[in-house]
Amino acid sequence: MTNTLLNPIKIGRMDLPNRIFMSPMTRSRADNPEKKATPLIAEYYTQRASAGLIITEGSQVSEEAVGYIRTPGIYTPDQIEGWKLVTKAVHEKEGHIFCQLWHVGRMSHSDFHRGKSPVAPSAINAGDKSYTLEGFKDTSTPRALTVAEIHNTTQDFRHAAENAIAAGFDGVEIHSANGYLFHQFFVNCANIRKDEYGGSHENKARFFFETLHEVGQAVGFNRVGVRLNPSAHGFFGITIDRDTIPTFEHLVERLNDYSDLAYVHFVEPMMPVDNVSYAVKEIARHFRPRYRGALIINNGFRAESGKRVIEEELADAVAFGKPFIANPDLVKRIEQGAKWNRWDESTFYTTGSKGYTDYPVMEG
Repeated sequence: MTNTLLNPIKIGRMDLPNRIFMSPMTRSRADNPEKKATPLIAEYYTQRASAGLIITEGSQVSEEAVGYIRTPGIYTPDQIEGWKLVTKAVHEKEGHIFCQLWHVGRMSHSDFHRGKSPVAPSAINAGDKSYTLEGFKDTSTPRALTVAEIHNTTQDFRHAAENAIAAGFDGVEIHSANGYLFHQFFVNCANIRKDEYGGSHENKARFFFETLHEVGQAVGFNRVGVRLNPSAHGFFGITIDRDTIPTFEHLVERLNDYSDLAYVHFVEPMMPVDNVSYAVKEIARHFRPRYRGALIINNGFRAESGKRVIEEELADAVAFGKPFIANPDLVKRIEQGAKWNRWDESTFYTTGSKGYTDYPVMEG
């Protein structure tokens, strides 16, 4: 019997050949001063063009958005030209590719900002690590964004989305998960603002929806996806409280107002939450009844569990992360029931082709 992951699907304006999506993953291969994609990065994504949809690694929307070394941006003409190498090569293989738009907020270090503090909803240190040229360093205490700066950041996302389309991407994903800037606005552990961007569910979501509106107006909502991680806890400075899941329920229910939105991309818990008060243990099962649009689910899936989540109608597609690192031909392996290569974590954030473009593919 054919695995339902192999069934075609329409997402936004695209007719996609399967429901096996490639999750966004930072790989730190943009090793040039311009922070632009390279021919090696183009080779990496092109090897994986059989995915129903590729979602790129996070790409900074501005210099202020940076928090890790060797990560690409999408805010300069040079960066647009770099990404054109990628999109052209993927499209020549009949693939589809979205650019993930990224601002790390407080998950950064002053080394990236000429000694100045990174920015965040409030001046609360994430208490985590930032990957710098000198290795992992403790995150710097941020300064709180002014209202005017919040508005400017919204425009940075709009401009980055326009750049992504100019670079040939099929669409963009707004990174609103994993402890980065938008996620920081959603949670009380990072946002203690007393103005219109803090306090109530509506206020904590205001920046996100203002940005979604601008990005959708610029490139079309059917070219826009968003990524959410409601049960993130214990990493990237995020902790859950009694208000967290209700905030995300408010977010998701409001997203139903955007009927043309390409998709919402959820992440299942990335760390065990069995003993975490207020956490939701099965994100797809919890949020599927609350969201009417296309739902992508990610984290920890294999061929059989991915098939099952589609057949139970808890998701419309499954995004695979590490399996796609080690298996450029993951779609073919799922189709044929073949064994998967194991990834090498020591090469996740290094330079060069080792552990990046040298994983073997099946013969024939």
